[in-house]
Amino acid sequence: MAETFSIDCLLDCRNHLGEGPVWDSETGTLYWVDSTGPRVGKDAIWRMDPETGAVNSWPLPKDVGAMALRRNGGAVLALSDGFYAFDFKTGEIELIAKVDDDPTRARLNDGKCDRMGRFFAGGMDDQEELGICGLWRLDPDLSLHKIEDGIICSNGPCWSPDDATFYFADTFRNEIWAYDYNLETGVPTNKRVFASTQDDTGFADGSTVDAEGYLWNAQVISGDLIRYAPDGTVDRKISMPVRNITSVMFGGDDLQDIYVTSMARVSHPAAHDGFEKQARPQFAAGSLFRIRGLGIRGVPEPRFAG
Repeated sequence: MAETFSIDCLLDCRNHLGEGPVWDSETGTLYWVDSTGPRVGKDAIWRMDPETGAVNSWPLPKDVGAMALRRNGGAVLALSDGFYAFDFKTGEIELIAKVDDDPTRARLNDGKCDRMGRFFAGGMDDQEELGICGLWRLDPDLSLHKIEDGIICSNGPCWSPDDATFYFADTFRNEIWAYDYNLETGVPTNKRVFASTQDDTGFADGSTVDAEGYLWNAQVISGDLIRYAPDGTVDRKISMPVRNITSVMFGGDDLQDIYVTSMARVSHPAAHDGFEKQARPQFAAGSLFRIRGLGIRGVPEPRFAG
């Protein structure tokens, strides 16, 4: 019997660079960011209740790569130059720690929390050319630690359901890596190639892991949502309605809905020629999409413990 599922455009929000969806199981709402929205006067943090359709958004003074909800309220943000606390009630940010990546062309990008409540986020070269960035870990005591360096564009940090494996991609090196992960110490070791996108038409962007231990990756440029088996082989591929999808997250009451962010921007600062030249955004580019009917369950997204 043929598998049936639906893909809906849930919100035509026209994000300049939609990224980093986070499902809040406590409130049944989805958060995500418009990473470069501040560059074009757009709000940078978004929240939607899929049941009621209610939408809220907040501006930020600079680019935002990722966010995580905090156990004691509010959020922690990976902004262009460091980690900040965010208050949803006031919209104010407060510096936690700055990173030492080159501020003239590097900014923090994708990030997530492990199940001990540590927040990982890595940098990217805004020209998508040089390996000048690090991967950082912000601990609950607000101390900051560099985990990796030499990165061009950090994307897709996530963990296997048993916490034994950490996944991470450097988009423009065309690789997704797997590491052995020590949950007690927060240290990844034994880096190896999990999957290569060298022969794909897209590049690895944001990722999440489902309850069966399969990794889902949103491929920017190709518009393919790919599910990888734990051994790195491709289990399935879903073609999305827009090419520039950016990240993926499970949500809904039973964590069986899949949310996919995308970008509307057509001007890219990259030195490489990977991005197709466009005069205007593809129809529905920058929207938030929802996939239903696959019957696959996600895992709850941890909160930052600091």
